[in-house]
Amino acid sequence: MSSDFMNSLKIAATGLHAQSARMRIIAENMANSSSAAKEPGADPYRRKVPTFEAVYNNELMANEVKIGRVAYDQSDFQSRYEPGHPAADERGYVLYPNVNSLVETMDMREAQRTYEANLNVVTVTRQMLGGTLDILRG
Repeated sequence: MSSDFMNSLKIAATGLHAQSARMRIIAENMANSSSAAKEPGADPYRRKVPTFEAVYNNELMANEVKIGRVAYDQSDFQSRYEPGHPAADERGYVLYPNVNSLVETMDMREAQRTYEANLNVVTVTRQMLGGTLDILRG
């Protein structure tokens, strides 16, 4: 029975790790959301998008979640008219990242909630394991 508890903890831990990595990528996107291109014609920061993989673990006989490759959002960059900016093109436009802070905020909220759900699995599993040990001692 304790191996079931341990398996639950291991699976939840992979979810915690994946959501933590997702939050780091979202934070990087938000930190770079207003970074202009360095020079005229250069691309600014491109939004990163985390992917996930379900990987079967033979030992656990269950799927674990893993962070997959980091993809790049291919949507258009933002263009702003700022003729005095060092990165302005000949028409006076500067390219800014394709990061929408509202989307990033919602993604962060979702990642946080998923992280908390996995943390609750860990907490409840530990409580059940403790209760089982108390019964066995009793």
